[in-house]
Amino acid sequence: MGTTTVCRVLEELRITGLGVIDDTTLKLTSGMNVITGETGAGKTMVVTGLGLLFGGRADAGRVRADPGRAVVEGRLRLGGPLADAIQQRIVEAGAEIDDDGSVLLSRTVTIEGRSRAHVGGRSMPVAMLSEVGDQVLAVHGQSDQLRLLRPAEQRASLDRFAGPEHEKLLDTYRESFARWRAVVDDLADRRRNARARSQEADLLKLGLDEITRVDPQPGEEDELRAEVQRLEHAEGLRIAAATAAQALAAGAEATDDIPDATQLLGTARRTLEAQASVDPSLADLAARLEEAASLIGDVSAELSAYLMSLDADPARLEQIYERRAELRGLTRKYADDVDGVIAWAEEARTKLAALDTSDELLEELDKERQRLAAQVGEQAARLTAARVEAAVRFSEAVSVELAGLAMPHARVEVAVPPRAAGRDEPTVTHDGAELPVGPDGADEVELRLLAHPGAPSLPLQKGASGGELSRVMLAIEVVFAGAGGPETLVFDEVDSGVGGTAAVEIGKRLARLARTHQVLVVTHLPQVAAFADRHLVVAKDTSGAITTSGVRIVEETERARELSRMLAGLPDSDLGIAHAEELLAVAGREKRG
Repeated sequence: MGTTTVCRVLEELRITGLGVIDDTTLKLTSGMNVITGETGAGKTMVVTGLGLLFGGRADAGRVRADPGRAVVEGRLRLGGPLADAIQQRIVEAGAEIDDDGSVLLSRTVTIEGRSRAHVGGRSMPVAMLSEVGDQVLAVHGQSDQLRLLRPAEQRASLDRFAGPEHEKLLDTYRESFARWRAVVDDLADRRRNARARSQEADLLKLGLDEITRVDPQPGEEDELRAEVQRLEHAEGLRIAAATAAQALAAGAEATDDIPDATQLLGTARRTLEAQASVDPSLADLAARLEEAASLIGDVSAELSAYLMSLDADPARLEQIYERRAELRGLTRKYADDVDGVIAWAEEARTKLAALDTSDELLEELDKERQRLAAQVGEQAARLTAARVEAAVRFSEAVSVELAGLAMPHARVEVAVPPRAAGRDEPTVTHDGAELPVGPDGADEVELRLLAHPGAPSLPLQKGASGGELSRVMLAIEVVFAGAGGPETLVFDEVDSGVGGTAAVEIGKRLARLARTHQVLVVTHLPQVAAFADRHLVVAKDTSGAITTSGVRIVEETERARELSRMLAGLPDSDLGIAHAEELLAVAGREKRG
């Protein structure tokens, strides 16, 4: 089977002034990146730098005195299933994504202990780096707070492992749970606050009754204001309209001495038409005068109709005054204008429905609560059964992986106990039993380790030593690969305490993970380093007054020399190089499948 890789997540990491590292840049690939180097060269500073970059606790004691501050920068190229969610969160925080889909992260720690964070060129709280890190990076090492040791993450990981049908069931359950809790809270609030609700409802009803009696209409204020203006100035409007009408078309009252506009236009048109045979352009002007005469005729007719519509009835004016006073009474109480009063009434009707505390409604809500509680209980039971089945499959798969990691007698179990019943914990009844339930079901999920036959089953962090825990985490990640979660996995000294065939098996499993994840491994085992897609070496420089370290990529013969150094401490040994080349050949065949 050929090697497949995911979109690169962490493209580049630059570390300045941290521990023995003065200034170095790590160019990372999307597959398996291996970091090696002599003891004390600063390999762990790379992992420390990653921790700082993604929101880890700042330790001023690791900052170099010169220049007095440590800076870690990383470029993330966002890809894969989590890209959209991460991009959206970064943009919401006010940062910018580069045109190529990458974003620059930065963390600075001074020797005094002050810390600053930047995302996409913008200053951010350190918590923002943690938020991004939780989604893109998981670090496994003997001293790290491991992601999979958190109960909530263990449950979420098991749910992903269980498969898409299980996740659909979980989504359905969450919807039912949310509806049930909403009905429970609504019913409790209506019962608890019945008197206050009743008083508020009475006030709303009074307001609605008053508004209904007046019956305001949208835009009515403007219409009444315009009508009042016309009625109050009716005489002046009549004189103006009559004068204009007479000037346009005086009709029988017009004389040769005082012609109206229509007569003048007619005279002008006829005069031009008489000379049109001499100059045809006058015919066009005559036609336009005819159009003007027609337009004036229309305006004259409209003025006549306007004069007939003018009403100076004092009774009508009084009616409008009274209507406007009614509307002002509403706007003083409920809103700034009539449209606002109408909107208030609509909102009040909605509130009234929500304030209902009638026995009929309470009985209806109680029936709905019982129906949803039964639905939640049934779906929670199905979730439990699905988790128990997935837990068995997961346990078997991880135990097989552990056998190849020098832990042949160890076994990982997944316990799916019921949620602990608390005083405020919501419960439902299923098959006659009370089930404490939450947004994720009625279960807790806990990963436990049996280190050897006869050993007690203990939570991972209690049942394994540091070296064992790293290998258990590796086995778990291999099984969980492809089931979601962070796309960049960092393993710090996961091969502690093993060698020989077990070391080769660790290398195989890390290479398998690298088909779907970006993997960074700090190791001292050549059997693991041989599987790298990119091999980085941390080397000390003791030529100056202060020891510093840098990181470089090794390839071809340089890589064989580094593996030879790891094998026998002799980078130039012909026998060591031959052994290293054999390791590389074996790893290459394994990776090609």
